[in-house]
Amino acid sequence: MIKPKELVALAEQARERSYCPYSRFAVGAALLCADGTVFTGCNIENAAFGPSVCAERTAIFKAVSEGRRDFAALAVAGGPAGSPVERECPPCGVCRQVLREFCADDFPVYMSGGNGTYRMLRLSRLLPASFRAEEQLL
Repeated sequence: MIKPKELVALAEQARERSYCPYSRFAVGAALLCADGTVFTGCNIENAAFGPSVCAERTAIFKAVSEGRRDFAALAVAGGPAGSPVERECPPCGVCRQVLREFCADDFPVYMSGGNGTYRMLRLSRLLPASFRAEEQLL
């Protein structure tokens, strides 16, 4: 199984493919599936802003579209385009909610701090009192 440091490195590599001409903030993500498969994603912006998509959701949607729904970990790396990662970049609120759709409270999210460093937070800490599918009334 891939180690956290390797997953973070894959997120940093995915960041290089970011399309961010408006914000100039490049983000990459690497999603580890339970079977060891890794799906990467980058943020992709649009002039209308609304159709833009985050790196984390790109990776998750790629995995789900390929039939995967059992995820083991996510790594995220972000910062000004053209510059190395210098500090942690946690997932936005929308990405946290999408993660919660597929992941348990103890799901680990690794955030690159640059220079081979990272910090891990569990999804429950990133999204306390989350809106959960299993709690919906149908």
